[in-house]
Amino acid sequence: SPKLAAAKHQDEAALKKNLCVKAAKEHSIPQDLNKVLENKVMETGLGLSHVKLSVVEMMCSGDADSEGIVSKSVSSHSDLIPGVYEGGLKIWECTFDLMDYLSEAEIEFTNKTVLDLGCGAGLLGIVALQGEAARVHFQDYNSTVIDEITLPNVVANCISEGRRMGSGKDRKASKPPSKRPRKAEGSPDVLNRCRFFSGDWSQVSQLLSNNSKPCVKYDIILTSETIYNPDCYSALHDTLAQLLDRNGCVYLASKVHYFGVGGGVCLFEKFIEDKNVFKTRMVKTIDQGLQRCIMEIAFKNSC
Repeated sequence: SPKLAAAKHQDEAALKKNLCVKAAKEHSIPQDLNKVLENKVMETGLGLSHVKLSVVEMMCSGDADSEGIVSKSVSSHSDLIPGVYEGGLKIWECTFDLMDYLSEAEIEFTNKTVLDLGCGAGLLGIVALQGEAARVHFQDYNSTVIDEITLPNVVANCISEGRRMGSGKDRKASKPPSKRPRKAEGSPDVLNRCRFFSGDWSQVSQLLSNNSKPCVKYDIILTSETIYNPDCYSALHDTLAQLLDRNGCVYLASKVHYFGVGGGVCLFEKFIEDKNVFKTRMVKTIDQGLQRCIMEIAFKNSC
């Protein structure tokens, strides 16, 4: 009957949705940091070291990419496969917008607890580390991204051939890193301030809540290009509400509209307004090319 068919369709859709929720995992930092940087070719952007992503894509095969996100991305000719691959193999332009804003606005990270949400290459979290944040946690949907891109980038910026990591103000004046694989000189103290997680936002929130008493709360959450898919707004909103400190602040960088996927700033602002938990403020607009902006988010009853 039509009713039975509709019910069956709903059950299948619910099952498919549940199967797409990627379990959370915390990634340990290897004792031998040379293994982290092995076979990695380094580039520089705004004075930060990061692995050359095209080389990572070529090297990621077999055990190095247990999720198969490289082959799936190539075969589908897509940088986004919802529930499978969420774009962490690229550094998206809004990341650089937010890095510029953090510098221009002189955002204070000293002794703060910071989350780089949807971190990809982890550049935003590295900026927080340079600003002497007390703790920086990195989260990406894909474990391959954390292991092959985020963690190597953090290590590369922590062990600059024997130098300690400099402050964010010294970034542009720093010497460009060598493109050769780097040799790690032991584990610097800065790595002890870092934790790395992969998985769905809701699952990572649960992991942090279950393993931390009291639950980890972040003074600052940095996130870039994470509101392209309206289907994820509820999970993102709930994650921010659960993990942000009562007087904390979120800095979100985004394109005004994401053609083809439907998300964007106005739609997310409306979603937040309807939930009536957060207040928002546009702190910067970038008009070159496709319009982009930086949004500041805080609890409505915050100081």
